[in-house]
Amino acid sequence: MYNPPVDTQVSIGDPHFSEIVVAKPNTLSKTMETSNLKQRIAQGENATTEFKENFDQEVIETAAAFANTHGGTVFIGVTDRRDISGITIGKETLRDISNRISQTTEPRVSLEIESVDVEEKSVLLVHIAEASIKPVSVRGRCYKRVGNSNRVITPQEIAQMHLNTTGQTWDGLLVTRAGMDDIDEQKVQWYLARREEIRNVSKPQDMNITAFLKNINGVGDEETPTHAGLLFFGKHPQRRFFYNAQLRVVRFKGTSVIHPVIDRLDCFETLWENVNAAEEFIRKNIRLLSFRTARSFQRDDKFEYPLNALREAIINALIHRNYQETADVRVFIFDNRVEVINPGAFPEGVSPDEPTHKPVNPILSQLMFDIGFIERYGAGIRMMRRLSVEWGNKEPRYEFHPLETKIIFDSPIQESTFIEIDDISEQLNERQKNAFSYVQRHGQIATKEYVEINKVSRRVAYEELRDMTDNGLLFMIGKGRGTKYVQKVRD
Repeated sequence: MYNPPVDTQVSIGDPHFSEIVVAKPNTLSKTMETSNLKQRIAQGENATTEFKENFDQEVIETAAAFANTHGGTVFIGVTDRRDISGITIGKETLRDISNRISQTTEPRVSLEIESVDVEEKSVLLVHIAEASIKPVSVRGRCYKRVGNSNRVITPQEIAQMHLNTTGQTWDGLLVTRAGMDDIDEQKVQWYLARREEIRNVSKPQDMNITAFLKNINGVGDEETPTHAGLLFFGKHPQRRFFYNAQLRVVRFKGTSVIHPVIDRLDCFETLWENVNAAEEFIRKNIRLLSFRTARSFQRDDKFEYPLNALREAIINALIHRNYQETADVRVFIFDNRVEVINPGAFPEGVSPDEPTHKPVNPILSQLMFDIGFIERYGAGIRMMRRLSVEWGNKEPRYEFHPLETKIIFDSPIQESTFIEIDDISEQLNERQKNAFSYVQRHGQIATKEYVEINKVSRRVAYEELRDMTDNGLLFMIGKGRGTKYVQKVRD
């Protein structure tokens, strides 16, 4: 924040106003030398700088936008073309500007005013500090600074901003109309067993379900579930409490949402159940390819996309989305790409180029980590890039909109390096596709594992695995119960 010299400060306005300090006209502070001021004007308007020829209503809106973002300075007496037009400044002018900004904003912004002479013309600098309590409104409307312009903040953003200011998160809020009857104890037991298996955390002894859920922020006071508790352990949580929290997965015939829908799945269960259901749907609706490349005469069989990368994108969308937006998470499968659409934007200071760990919903993130659905915090974006490149695909790309973020995985079929590509999905039933995906993730599969993932008898597993070896997709090694099936390199 700008601090004028002590011997030039004059406080004005109502004594109950937030910090309002005015420097005497024609006084330059050490932090705003004439050369620095000209340089800042030459750089143009940006996230912390606004030019106005005269004081008007837009100055007040900009003051609120700066207060709701990172603070900034309004240069009054400078045109949009960066010309110094100057402004006539008197004591009443300064008092009027200060009073109008403070009386019109709620809560009142913290500001300081500085008058400087540049090229024999007076320029008024209105310094606005970032508000400690957000959002700041102007006559009931809230603004934020985006680039070099002010944008109206949506009701959902206002709610999220208020939570951030108070140190709360959406997933930790209580759902007052829910109770312990809405928690599925079997899902809690599954979580405990999974956490013990994956993270080596022993199940708590002599602790009832309610006490345990309080320890992990799944339940709050008076045995009231939190948003996170219901989304992770609830009985049909989307249908009963959070309809917008569903996950929709759609397979289109073609490359646009206006094209016919081949298949779709609406997921209304807990987040981890939705992830598993979406993965199964994707496996059924993407192609299993057999191809040659210009770099090798060998043939290879694999799915069109790295399933683990798509799974990671879906998990990220579910745990980092803005649940106060009315939209749901969508996964659209087209002939040439897969899109994962997440309501909300990246957290402030986080981007695909700077994937810092800054969870929007930290409780959900921790619960997903506990069961092994995510690994190292903040590694998801890098992992999706690495998996895509290792798979032979392009790195995923991003498209941003004020209300949503889209991550796009392009199909390798578009690559000119592919000389020959056959879709061999028709050769396999859904259980065999599951098994093939398992082999690609783990390197091999046994009859016992085929039985477990597909819920079939050993006889069916044996016959269907033998069918895959006969078709040249798998190669059998070992004998008897020690038999393993690995992916066969075809030439």
